[in-house]
Amino acid sequence: MLTAKTTELELMQGWFDSDPEHTRVRVAFPINKWAGARDSAVVYFEVKPGDRLARHTDSAEEILYVVAGEAEAEVGDQRRCLAAGDLAVIPAMVPHGLVNVGNETVKVVGFFSESEVISTFKEPVQPFGVAVLNQGAPPPA
Repeated sequence: MLTAKTTELELMQGWFDSDPEHTRVRVAFPINKWAGARDSAVVYFEVKPGDRLARHTDSAEEILYVVAGEAEAEVGDQRRCLAAGDLAVIPAMVPHGLVNVGNETVKVVGFFSESEVISTFKEPVQPFGVAVLNQGAPPPA
């Protein structure tokens, strides 16, 4: 059995050079192909008040579950407010992002329909220096 405790994950900080003050997210990829999952993956991320997760695409469908906080999600040309307890489906390859519009840190679990997920951003994600990320993959040698 593959397990992960979101309260004990080592979260990585990610940001963009074009807006390092407000495009900050803390993220971990605890379940995926490299962790032993065959057909699914999980991302856990946190966004502080006033910050955002930049628009990007994912190669697999994603279901978001908001654990805490309030956010405005943008999926394609649609915008919706999400709060703790809400679910949202993000189709594969549809640009999407999220802005924390509340007063507490937004905490989200994303469930993917594939064990290997490629995320593509418009600019390099720092500190990684690349715009295309293979979620959870070991860093290149």
